[in-house]
Amino acid sequence: MTRGEADSVPAGGHGGRWLTAVASLAVGAAFFSLWFWLLPQWLGFRVETAGAARWRWLAAIPSVLGFAVALRCVWDFGWTGHGTPAPIAPPQRLVVVGFYRYVRNPMYVGFAAGWVGLWVVFGHANLAAIAAVVAVALGVHLFVMFYEEPTLRGKFGADYEEYCRNVSRWLPRMRAWEKPQIP
Repeated sequence: MTRGEADSVPAGGHGGRWLTAVASLAVGAAFFSLWFWLLPQWLGFRVETAGAARWRWLAAIPSVLGFAVALRCVWDFGWTGHGTPAPIAPPQRLVVVGFYRYVRNPMYVGFAAGWVGLWVVFGHANLAAIAAVVAVALGVHLFVMFYEEPTLRGKFGADYEEYCRNVSRWLPRMRAWEKPQIP
């Protein structure tokens, strides 16, 4: 096995991929149960099902898709990056697979789409909630600019710089970025 092949096979071998995939699906099911069933009940959210309010359920589509993107990114951090999204156990390799080939921060974008969809489904918008969302979005943007990006530049150097030149921070590309292979 070449070094490249050894790097692509997880420590548990190929059989471990199935176990990891099943575990990820279980965590994903628990995650969606929490956000779509338990948390709304605990917070006292009720969805109107009469009249025009029924159309709000359409927002569940981008919500589910957004959370699915975020979950895939969590998977990619573990599978490809050998780490987690948490700064205390970050990926050991630069993650430029899956949705990361389209936008540098797909996990944040996915969570944002998910939460906006939930907000529409549950219909609890008010000025204080809007102000809180704007403050959180600004906080995330500043965290990315002043902590994450400098940390990644320091850890991955020229590879991360090249990635930044080719993939936008927040707006997805139309086609996936492919890092040029050096012969």
